[in-house]
Amino acid sequence: MQEVEIRDSTIRLGQLLKLAGIAEHGADAKALLEEEEVRVNETVETRRGRQVSVGDRIAVGDEEIRLVRS
Repeated sequence: MQEVEIRDSTIRLGQLLKLAGIAEHGADAKALLEEEEVRVNETVETRRGRQVSVGDRIAVGDEEIRLVRS
């Protein structure tokens, strides 16, 4: 599991996917979400603008991310 540090308590899901290196561009993040490849706390998510919070677990395929505060 990869831990990603953020300064604030929330971040948009599309931004997080880019920050974590899962999506190179916003269009890549959008495609992953449209294909229902992204899960937030075990629930499929399709909204790029969804706010995710410190402690949330995001999974894309075999990769898992946990948000932590920096």
